[in-house]
Parts: sequence; C-alpha cells; structure tokens
Amino acid sequence: MVVVLDNNLAKKELENIKIKIEKLCNVEITECKGENYSILGLIGDTSTLDEKEINCMPGVEKVVHVQQPYKKANRMFNPKDTIIDVLGNKIGGKKLAIIAGPCSVESEEQIVKIAKDVKASGASFLRGGAYKPRTSPYSFQGLKSEGLELLKIARKEIGLPIVTEIMSSKLVEKFQEDVDIIQVGARNMQNFDLLKELGRIKKPILLKRGLSATIEELLMSAEYIMAEGNENIILCERGIRTFENYTRNTLDLSAIPAIKKLSHLPVIVDPSHAAGLWWMVEPLTKAAIAVGADGIIVEVHNDPENAKCDGGQSIKPKRFEKLMKDLKPIAMAVGREI
Repeated sequence: MVVVLDNNLAKKELENIKIKIEKLCNVEITECKGENYSILGLIGDTSTLDEKEINCMPGVEKVVHVQQPYKKANRMFNPKDTIIDVLGNKIGGKKLAIIAGPCSVESEEQIVKIAKDVKASGASFLRGGAYKPRTSPYSFQGLKSEGLELLKIARKEIGLPIVTEIMSSKLVEKFQEDVDIIQVGARNMQNFDLLKELGRIKKPILLKRGLSATIEELLMSAEYIMAEGNENIILCERGIRTFENYTRNTLDLSAIPAIKKLSHLPVIVDPSHAAGLWWMVEPLTKAAIAVGADGIIVEVHNDPENAKCDGGQSIKPKRFEKLMKDLKPIAMAVGREI
C-alpha cells in the first residue's frame, strides 16, 4: 500500500501520520520524497488497515494499493530512479556504466593488461571471474581466492572498482571486504539463502536474471535482498533460454523498458552471455543503450582463442575501443553520455 501525501506537508505533520498508521497496523513504513511528490510505502500485512481512516488524515491525498508482490523494488514505492554510487562511479544516472574485462582471471599479467586497456577506452568498472560456475564439473572453475587477489592487484594498479561473482554464502564476509560490486549469477538468482546474506551487508549487488526467470521473479529476488536492508541493487538482463539454439541465449531487450516502468532500480545488459558470439556483442550493446539500459557488462579478452573460459563471446581490446566510440552518438541520442 502507498500513501500519497501533500508535498508541502510539515515534518511534524508527517510524523503524526506515521505514528497514527503504526497504531493501526504493524507495518514497516518507507518514506520517499521528491520534488513533486511525497509518499509513504507500507510494507507488511495491510489487510486490517481501514483505508477510509487513512484517507481522512490531514495531509493525505490518496491511498493506492500495490498489486505486485515486490514492494521495495517497486517504482510506486520510490518513483525516482535509484542511483548506485560505487567509489564515486555511478550506476543509474545520466552517465552510462561500462563494466568490462575477461570472463575469468587467468594470471596477473592477463588481468592487469586487460584492465589497463579497458580503462583507456573508457570503462568505469573492471569485471573478472575468480569463482566460475560452469555447466560441466570438468570445465575450468576459476582461480578462486588466488583470482580474487589478482583482481585486487589490478584494482590497485589501475584504480577501477572491481566486479566479480559470488558462489556461496560462505564467501560473503570475504567479498564484503575485498569486492566493490558483488555479482550474483543467473544460476544463483533464486539462491534465497545467499540473497538474504547479501541483504545484511551494504555492498552493491549486481543481480543477473535467471536462465528462465520472468521479470517478476527477477524483481522478487531483488526484494529478498532489499527486505534484509540492502537496497543497493543493480539488475542485469543477460538473455533467457528459449527454443532458439543459434545463440547461447535470447537477449530480451523488451525487459529493459519493462523493468524501468515497474522498478526504480538501475538495469544493465550483458550482451556477451546473451549471444555467446563475439560478433554479436557490438550490435546488441548498441541496441541495449538505445532502449534505455543504464550500462553494460561486456567480456573483453586479449587472446580469446586461448581463453580458459568463454573466449568465443569475448571481444578484443581494439574492438572494445571502437565500440566505445560508436556508442557515444547513440548515448547522446537517448539523453545519456559515455
């Protein structure tokens, strides 16, 4: 339930309304104030609340019922777009967030070299997998803790915040200390125990859409994290599984404007995992920016042919440099900037 208030309401009057609502029902009240609006979001069992009684309170303009099961992630609870600040780099604002790097960290020389290349081309974040979830147990599983240490070396060398995927709730404490944005992969989108643990810390979480997840299921996973107190969520569309097998997945571009309508959370696109084909990365990236994505997370490797993981969907640094230049007029056309 959302209570829309008179925007010129005095602070004391606002507090009185909150006190009265709390006496009527045991709910969590979230306050959101913008230039042209002021609302109270009521989270919990509101079935016993008398809507007429709230409507009669001085300063209340109207009461709106929220039909969707997600509350804190709902745009009705926070009409203004959320902007996530990561060490001065913003995700969700006018400037597009560009996250780039290899699928997996392979060596210090490799990750530092790629980090320097993507930063020189305009990337604002460095991605790299230390712990790798793979379909086959015999595939390269990442360098694990060693890979994380190498990411930290690259961060110190180039100064970009690092993004890497977490695999287990046992790693939350270590990731909280060492990682700037914690990525939850598609296979863990509904790992609710992990989501709850991540909700108890304040680190930004990059939440990828599951292989066959609906938009509502993605937002409900975000709700799990937010319900525990961490509202620093970045959503990621990375393609979903369909009947088509030419590409690795099918990139659902319609999810971007849909999520923007339903939620205030920023949403980025992963064109690399969506297609699984390096030559599709550039056109899909351009399309993602054109439909309103807040940024991209793209795989860049200096030697894709010999990459230990997903070389076929990685572009080389030179192509990434060209892509960044090509994105500038597209970003400008939709009111964004690189």
